[in-house]
Amino acid sequence: MTRPRCRIPSVALIATLTLLLTAALLPTTGNVPAASAPIALVAAAPGDELWSADLTIVDRDDVNVRRTAAGLRLREARPTWRGARSPHSAVAEGMLLTTPRTLARPATRVRAEIDAAVPAGATVEAQVRGWRTAGWTEWRAAGTVFDRPVTRVQARVVLTAPDKGATATVRGMRLTADANAAVSAATPGRTYRVYATRIGLVGEVTANGRTVQPRDHFAALPSRRGLSPLNTGDYTVRVCTTNGARCEYAPVWDVGPWNTRDDYWNPSSVRENWKDLPQGRPEAQAAYQSGYNGGRDQFGRTVLNPAGIDLADGTFWDGLRLTTNAWVDVAYLWTGGGPRGVVGDGPLNIRTGASTSYAIRGLAARLAHVPIQCYVTGQSVAGPYRTTTRWNRLASGQYVSHAYISSVYGGSVPVC
Repeated sequence: MTRPRCRIPSVALIATLTLLLTAALLPTTGNVPAASAPIALVAAAPGDELWSADLTIVDRDDVNVRRTAAGLRLREARPTWRGARSPHSAVAEGMLLTTPRTLARPATRVRAEIDAAVPAGATVEAQVRGWRTAGWTEWRAAGTVFDRPVTRVQARVVLTAPDKGATATVRGMRLTADANAAVSAATPGRTYRVYATRIGLVGEVTANGRTVQPRDHFAALPSRRGLSPLNTGDYTVRVCTTNGARCEYAPVWDVGPWNTRDDYWNPSSVRENWKDLPQGRPEAQAAYQSGYNGGRDQFGRTVLNPAGIDLADGTFWDGLRLTTNAWVDVAYLWTGGGPRGVVGDGPLNIRTGASTSYAIRGLAARLAHVPIQCYVTGQSVAGPYRTTTRWNRLASGQYVSHAYISSVYGGSVPVC
């Protein structure tokens, strides 16, 4: 595929200053709001839970960051992720994941106060997600109200810097879990028809730090709100051909195509950018088909195709058996509910019945989270986790052997 790698543009800020924020710093471009000014710390209310994030531990799940005596900084201040060879890629980025924290009681909002020195052109952003019975929520800017209470939370710090420019130094981050913030109504799972392009780029590095393998199985979406940490399938999509003949469940491990702040599957009330577009319509599609935003993406580049999802080669060729870019039906599974099974070994065949004699209708990638509707008794299968006659019927009506499911969460699975 010949898609350029998208990067967040820089924003002019006052040279090195100390920031204490309860919201993310956002660059000013397109429909993205301007950066927030420094504000005073918010006093904790009765029942709030406060803690300081440990930013001293940098491990393999973190991307392009290092710990220094002064604080957390970018390890490499030049663009190092996929597409960095493109002259359009002018911003270096890095992420540090903090250890998940189990809360003393459920909360509906997590605020972050960041102590950082941020030179001109650099940004620092605090993002959080929460655990519910159906799995992790999307990553959201700290301070966003969850649509229902969460029992465990995780935060991450995202750093950016202009190419070869100065990087921010994060000295600390304090988090506050708020159990009193009002929640909005929960939303069901969503499925939209979007245009898919092939990622390719074997040997390059994804936004979550994975080196792309030949015939790899994952997807990319144009927003970090649905980006899974390395070696997880916390955010999984089900991608199907428009005739439904082939599907693949694939974890979201990269950001793109075109935009990086376009969670188009969300309603306008929470959509990060392009709020005037219909829900389910990617900005790139609107730009390409109808000249939206002057036919350009959030970085001002002319949009050359209407892509709303990127597919790794294995997902594209083997899972869906596509031969060229095509329209597909995508289900954003973390927006739904019910029990989920984690595919521990794969890619796993998805079949039309509870036996290996039934036709294969697609694949479930390793680490993908698949929605399990119920289970039946079928052919005995010896797999990496157990030998069993249990076959799980997925929400699509297809089946996978339970011998390859490492764990199930989100509720008990009934008999069909």
